[in-house]
Amino acid sequence: MKCPFCGELENKVIDSRLSRDSVAIRRRRECLICSRRFTTYEKVEEQIPLLVKKDGRRESYSRDKIRRGILMATQKRPVSVGEIDAFLDQLERQFQEGNFKEIHTSEIGERVVEFLRQTDPVAYVRFASVYRQFKSLEDFDRELKELYVNSGGGTRPSNPHFN
Repeated sequence: MKCPFCGELENKVIDSRLSRDSVAIRRRRECLICSRRFTTYEKVEEQIPLLVKKDGRRESYSRDKIRRGILMATQKRPVSVGEIDAFLDQLERQFQEGNFKEIHTSEIGERVVEFLRQTDPVAYVRFASVYRQFKSLEDFDRELKELYVNSGGGTRPSNPHFN
């Protein structure tokens, strides 16, 4: 393991323990050259299926890419990083248990949309507007009406700007 401070490879493990969620081993290390300490995590490399894009291209799954999209949608909203990470853990577990070789990005997008719909309506509309490529105010209005009706609110109150 390369020291993040001096770049040398010589270090020793001082302490090892399971991470809080028990999916990784946390190792405290000390560099034998510069004597600084750092932490590493070791976890099982999981087989996530390839993603199939809308245009047919294939690319590797990137948790960080999906996480960034969700974080942008939930910015300044009451959605915790823990909720997001738990959703992503569940999503990845479903991929592994399903033993898929490939999965379409639209399937992931729809699962994210559903997670946000249940978690925070504002974040949902933010994400949906990009994911579904809204091009006009009418697209937003249609989505908001559907959200309002599906949330048990009946018909949306009249708004002179969107009638």
